[in-house]
Amino acid sequence: MIEVVPGEVGANHIRLGISPLEEVLHAVRILNRPGRSPVHARWATAQRHRLDAPELVELITGDVYFPDFLSPPTATTVEAQLAAVRATPLDQVALEIGMSVAGRDMPSLDPAVARDVLATQMRACWDTFIAPLWPRIRAILDADHDYRRRQFGSGGLAAVLTGIHPGVAVDGPRILVPTRFSSTLRLDSRGLQLVPSVFATGLGMMTVPPWQPSLVYPARGTATLWDDVPSATADALAGVIGRTKALLLRSLGSPASTTALAARFGVAPSTVSEHLTALSAAGLLHGHRVGRSVQYRRSPLGDELVSATA
Repeated sequence: MIEVVPGEVGANHIRLGISPLEEVLHAVRILNRPGRSPVHARWATAQRHRLDAPELVELITGDVYFPDFLSPPTATTVEAQLAAVRATPLDQVALEIGMSVAGRDMPSLDPAVARDVLATQMRACWDTFIAPLWPRIRAILDADHDYRRRQFGSGGLAAVLTGIHPGVAVDGPRILVPTRFSSTLRLDSRGLQLVPSVFATGLGMMTVPPWQPSLVYPARGTATLWDDVPSATADALAGVIGRTKALLLRSLGSPASTTALAARFGVAPSTVSEHLTALSAAGLLHGHRVGRSVQYRRSPLGDELVSATA
């Protein structure tokens, strides 16, 4: 349990963050043990054979703490975060690795070697597992941010934190956050950063100096990451009309615009528009204008084709 004491200063400095490397860390934990997350279990089971990061896996699979320096909260892009990892002072690396392996039978790690190896493995895991999904992940994280801003406007910090997880409780001036790692966090002028994560399965807090105090929590709408994503066994529909057209057609059981589809699947809007035009010309989609955009949805013929090839 972590006791958060906002105080008058800290409560006024709440920010929302994005951490690409936080997604890497939690995804690797799930890949190593798919049972951690029913939502991601199918993906993890199918992808775990590609995981080749033994030092990283060994270090972050404990149940109490894993090093904060592996996901620096002050950087928001994967390149900036990886640069910060490689620049972490060696005494900080040694401290956090020691905290992570405490009570576990693990060989001692040279901080300089460990820092380089871990950064390299984080990069590889990002490229293999997270980068292909990042447009969809980012859309979920942005939607979570919008929701938290509305919560904060109507109920302040207590409403946001208690809305993040059912185990979070407000006890007078304190906010109690259920974690395996116990401490007291008194917020100062740095405030608190809230970091949603699609692959996080529980709450985690960064409280070790000098890092920005941060609360990592499961993002709202995480299950939608896998909506309309075909299984690894490429379906017959893709063989007939192509992978991207099949992906778009399967996703359009409910209306969506060209811009929304481009962001969801990480495809250029011009490419999406070209495919939507072809699908509409074939009678598989209907489009109707809503404001400044056109919303596309499968036609009855499109529904029949998707159903027949499912």
